[in-house]
Amino acid sequence: MLVMRRQFSPNFEPRADGKTISLVVLHYTGMTSGQAAVDWLCNPNSKVSCHYLVDEDGSIVQMVDESDRAWHAGVSSWHGEIDVNSVSIGIEIQNKGHSAGSPSFPAEQMASVAALTRDIMERHALGPQQVVGHSDIAPGRKIDPGEAFDWGTLAAQGIGQIVRVKADKSLTTLETQQHLRKLGYAIESTGMNDEQTRIVVKAFQRRFRRTGVSGEADGETQAILQRLCCLLPTSS
Repeated sequence: MLVMRRQFSPNFEPRADGKTISLVVLHYTGMTSGQAAVDWLCNPNSKVSCHYLVDEDGSIVQMVDESDRAWHAGVSSWHGEIDVNSVSIGIEIQNKGHSAGSPSFPAEQMASVAALTRDIMERHALGPQQVVGHSDIAPGRKIDPGEAFDWGTLAAQGIGQIVRVKADKSLTTLETQQHLRKLGYAIESTGMNDEQTRIVVKAFQRRFRRTGVSGEADGETQAILQRLCCLLPTSS
């Protein structure tokens, strides 16, 4: 049994008609403790919630039934879907976040995140590309789960994606935008290295090239982007 306890939040509603689960969104809480996060997510005045919370010791709290729509994504978009809450399961991971110097995520916690996410993926027939971070669906607004989050550990277990490649052919700004959009990011194809492009590139780097979150689509960033697009299912 993965869930250690259940403490249900009042902040939920039915999923929109016709919407099915196609995404898992990972967050960090940004709170001082797991219990503080649970208390906030259960506060009706907070207007936020999640399906599961994973504490630092690896314990898992369920807060909303998977059949219901939790309020975790906020204003967001992925592959053109703007009601991300209706198509996703939200997992909050206890971590104090950037404001506390981006502490690491303990091994016990990462093991539970992996087990929980893998269980969700298997039950809902989700592929690795259908596990994303909050910063992916809300670039410029959210930066969690952050550069300290161990995506590599998850990717090694078929959860989420991470690639390491050498530089390929250079992309134009328009091609970079088109590749990012193909992955699911909300970005307009303007052909200009504008502010929206730098914001989305930064979100992409925060997930896939965490050693250099600059907002500039350098050669390594472009190579990773191209490789990820090549790995997309042919039906996407």
